[in-house]
Amino acid sequence: MTDTSNDQRRMYGDLAWTWPIVSRKENYVEEAEAFRDAIREHALIPAQMLLHLGCGGGHLDFTLKRYFTVTAIDVSEDMLALARRLNPEVAYQPGDMRSARFEQPFDAVMAGDSINYMLTQPDLRAAFETAYVCLKPGGVFCTYAEETVERFRQHKTDCFTRAQGDVAITFVYHSYDPDQADTTYESTFVYLIRRGGQLQVETDRHLSGLFPLDTWLRLLRDVGFQVAQLEFDEDNVPMFACVKPFEEVPKC
Repeated sequence: MTDTSNDQRRMYGDLAWTWPIVSRKENYVEEAEAFRDAIREHALIPAQMLLHLGCGGGHLDFTLKRYFTVTAIDVSEDMLALARRLNPEVAYQPGDMRSARFEQPFDAVMAGDSINYMLTQPDLRAAFETAYVCLKPGGVFCTYAEETVERFRQHKTDCFTRAQGDVAITFVYHSYDPDQADTTYESTFVYLIRRGGQLQVETDRHLSGLFPLDTWLRLLRDVGFQVAQLEFDEDNVPMFACVKPFEEVPKC
C-alpha cells in the first residue's frame, strides 16, 4: 500500500495564495491551445461543451474559455477560489476526477497535469472511467503523461523567482523516486518568500503517480476508448486523444 502520510500538498491549501505569483496564466496559453487543437482534430462531433478534470487555479481555463463552454472541477477549495476570481465565466465546482458524475454528458473532457496525482493503477483507471462516462459518443478525452517510468529523471531540479507587489518568491522544485518498485515518486517544493525583505521559508511535499507508458495506453483502451498517441511540447511528452465510440464494443 502506498504511504501517503507525508503527502502534504500545501500548494493546494495554506500556500495556495502563492500560486498566482509563482505560476503565471500566460505560461499556460501554449498548453491550452494544444488541448484545443487535439480536441478539434479528434472529436467526431462538434466540440462546444468541455469538462476540465482537476482544473487547479484556472490558468488553463483562462485560454480554454475562449473556445469552449467550460465546466471544471477540483478537490481543492482554495484553488477553486482562485479559479473563480480569474474566470467568472467558467462553471466551477468541487469534485474528484475519480468519482465525479454529471447529469448531462460533454462533447470533450480533458485533464492536465493534475492527473499526476493518481497514485495507483485503480486510481488512474477510475479517472479514465469518469472521462468515459461523462462523454457523449463521438466525444474525445485528452490528457498527457507528464512523467512515465521511461522518461523519469532522478533528482530533476528547477528554480526560479517571481515577484508581485512587495512579495518575491524563489521557488525550488526537486523530484525523486525513493522506491522504483512502487508506482509513485515524490516532489519537494521549497518557497523562499520575502515580504519587504523579510525571509520566510516554507516546504511542501507531493506524491505523484509514475507508470510505464504501456500502462496508460492499456488502461485507456480497457475503459473503452479508441486511443491516438500524440506528442506535447518540446519535450515530446506523450499526449492522448481518446475517442468514445458511437457504439460500445461488448467486453469479454
